[in-house]
Amino acid sequence: MQHATPAAPAVRETLERLLASETFGRSERARKLIRYLVEREQAGEADRLKGFSIAMDVFGKDGDFDPSTDAVVRVQAGRLRELLQQYFANEGIAEPVRIAIPRGGYVPAYELNAIRLPEADEPAVQAAAPSAPSESPAAAHDASVAVASRATMPAPSVANHLRFFWIAIAVVIAMLGVLILRQGGGALLAGGDIPATAEPAGLTASITPSPMSEALPLVYIAVKASGPDASRVAASLRAGLSGFDTIDFIGRDTVNKVDPVTSATSFIFDVLPGPGAGDITIELQSVATGRVLLSRNLTAADSAPSAVEDRIAGILSSALPASGTIYSYIEQAGIQTALTQCLLLNDKYYLDQNARTHEAAYRCLETLANHGARSPLVYSELASLHLEAVNDHYAYPPDATIEKAVTFAHRAVQMGPTSPYAHRAYGYINSRLGNADEALRWMRKAHDLNPYDLAMAAAYGYGLIFAGRYAEGTPILAHAVDASSGHPTWWDFGLFAGEFMLGDMNKAAIASTALRTTATKSHYLAARVIGARIAGQDGQARKLLDELTAQFPKFAANPRATFIDRKYPADLTERLVGALRAAGLGNPS
Repeated sequence: MQHATPAAPAVRETLERLLASETFGRSERARKLIRYLVEREQAGEADRLKGFSIAMDVFGKDGDFDPSTDAVVRVQAGRLRELLQQYFANEGIAEPVRIAIPRGGYVPAYELNAIRLPEADEPAVQAAAPSAPSESPAAAHDASVAVASRATMPAPSVANHLRFFWIAIAVVIAMLGVLILRQGGGALLAGGDIPATAEPAGLTASITPSPMSEALPLVYIAVKASGPDASRVAASLRAGLSGFDTIDFIGRDTVNKVDPVTSATSFIFDVLPGPGAGDITIELQSVATGRVLLSRNLTAADSAPSAVEDRIAGILSSALPASGTIYSYIEQAGIQTALTQCLLLNDKYYLDQNARTHEAAYRCLETLANHGARSPLVYSELASLHLEAVNDHYAYPPDATIEKAVTFAHRAVQMGPTSPYAHRAYGYINSRLGNADEALRWMRKAHDLNPYDLAMAAAYGYGLIFAGRYAEGTPILAHAVDASSGHPTWWDFGLFAGEFMLGDMNKAAIASTALRTTATKSHYLAARVIGARIAGQDGQARKLLDELTAQFPKFAANPRATFIDRKYPADLTERLVGALRAAGLGNPS
């Protein structure tokens, strides 16, 4: 893709051909929506493209429209994104301009198409094409932009034959690229240790700037049960699926046809009648294989209005994140795209935090960013990893700064204004800067954007705890920990701190036993020392204390300095220092 801005006439001509296409011919709503979005944006009214105004102008809703209960705009926008992808991969593969509606908003984005078919009325360009590989990159870029910016006119029949020939060639090349990308991605995660640096595993070579490189798993719903309970479960599923950044939720109820390229990473949530009266069963299946990856039975009590959202949150949080069922299946099957591969590496870091796993995840996302990634996930996770490098003094990236982390987070929010991950990253950075109120504002927003994601709830609870609001944050984090067995270690550390400050020492000790010490986490090891002392395990406490002193002599000499540097609340700092002193740690200053 070329990233120059297309001229307005080229955008309008592409829009008209798109509206007249077979792909869009069966969906009047999609045609109406895309025309409205493009025309408003081209008229300079992008700031008008909000869910409420779209609902009124396009779908005839009145002033009582409530986007929290009526998902018509989100559902139709999801359907539109899918149709746009289909059109530009098939009928519109040679369009000079490509139109997209980035997730998280409704403002169209445009790109010049770098793959252009030869035009019958441009023999000079066609004749020069075979020599293109020997041209300089700058000359090739200028030529492709010049060709792409010309309006496309109806061509003679000979040109039509050439068009179909070149379409066939382009499709074959694209499919080969997908296969190569998937094989390259699978090689890295097929087994064994992650290399200390990403390049030896062929990571950089496997990430290419293509539309597929940022593809996420496609997820559908198929409602095969009737009644109010089934409707309530399906509505909760829809609301939850629409909030996860780690998948692309397709609004229609099921898959109309199997696509050999996309079906490998497509999944369906079936809503089925359960085994007992009033029961509803939810099954997650792979489209390509029909394999059931997850099955949960909801009783009538589980489907009740007061309980259904909590039950669905638990199911989705175990299925959709990089630590969940879908990504595990993708990894095992070796069908990663570049972005899902990076998210898997990112998850491996948070489950085992050390310099090696950090660098592998960072380099993977960094490579995507260097190729002009458009997903806010790339930049939100780079922001968090960059701040981890600052906190724990990792060698890579060199000269990491909080300012650079802020730059990544700002870009993530710009690209994904409704992305929970982007808001969480901004909250994390503000917490590190000591801006407690601002950190909580961003983390609360992340939680509000997707209350079905336990990771967002955990981040908000964690933020409350380290803002000194222990009674508010601890129950939120405790609920997330209880509902998610495969969670990152920082959840347990936050829970330890919250229970410790609330005076429930038994729960604090239990949380501390879940922590894993690494070469960079002195505060985790300190929590284990305190937890062992609380539990009366004096021998274990002395052993851990010796380990803490040997591995982290600077911390052992002055733990207060570390807690202050990490912007812990003053009362938490004093209580931790006192507990370490009582456990026998030197004479902290």
